Amino acid sequence: MRILIIEDDLEAAHYLRKGLSESGHVADHASDGEMGLEMARTADYDVLIVDRMLPRLDGLTLVQTLREEGEKTPVLFLSALGEVDHRIEGLKAGGDDYLTKPYAFAELLARVEAQARRRDPEAVQTHLKVGDMEMDLLARTVTRSGQNILLQPREFRLLEFLMKHAGQVVTRTMLLEKVWDYHFDPQTNVIDVHISRLRSKIDKEFDHPLLHTVRGAGYRLQAS
Repeated sequence: MRILIIEDDLEAAHYLRKGLSESGHVADHASDGEMGLEMARTADYDVLIVDRMLPRLDGLTLVQTLREEGEKTPVLFLSALGEVDHRIEGLKAGGDDYLTKPYAFAELLARVEAQARRRDPEAVQTHLKVGDMEMDLLARTVTRSGQNILLQPREFRLLEFLMKHAGQVVTRTMLLEKVWDYHFDPQTNVIDVHISRLRSKIDKEFDHPLLHTVRGAGYRLQAS
C-alpha cells in the first residue's frame, strides 16, 4: 500500500514511516496541513494518517476539504485529543477511524490495513504463492516445499514485491522505488547484493530456480 502520513512531529512521523516501511508499505510524509492537502490531491494513496493539530491547516479542516472535493481515500485520525467529543468531531469531519496517542503500532497497522480492505477487498493481500514457495504477510514467514526460509526485513520486502509481480519482468528502477523508496539511482550495487543473497536462500537448496535474471532488463520470479 501507499500511505500518506500528515504529522508535524518529525520524530513521531519518522517512527511511523519506519514501521510502515518495515511492514512492506510505502509511506510518504507531509509536515503541515497545507502540504498534506496538496499531496493528497495530487497523488494516489490507499490510506491517509492525519494528525489533528497541524500547522498552517488543521487536520479536521484538511479532511473536510478533501471530502467536499469528492476525495474518498480512507482517513485514520491519529491524535493526542482522545475525548469522546474529539473522536466524534474527527468522524463527522470525514474520518473513517480515530486512534489516540500514545498507540500500539500493531493496532495502528491493523486499522490501516482494515481501512484499505474496506475500500478495495483485494488491495491488501495476506498470502502469496509462487510454485512451491509461500509467503504469509501477517506472520512475516516464507516457506518453500514446507521448509522455513529466514529472511532479513529488506530481503522479505524484495521477495514480496517479486512475488506480487510473479511472471513479470521487474526492472531495477522498479525495485529502487518500491523496495528501497529511492527515486534516483544511488549508483551502488545494492540490488545485486540483495538479489544474490535472496537467490542463495530461496533457490540454492532446491531442485529448480524461481528467481531468474533477464539480461538487460531486470529480474523475473517464475515457477517454471
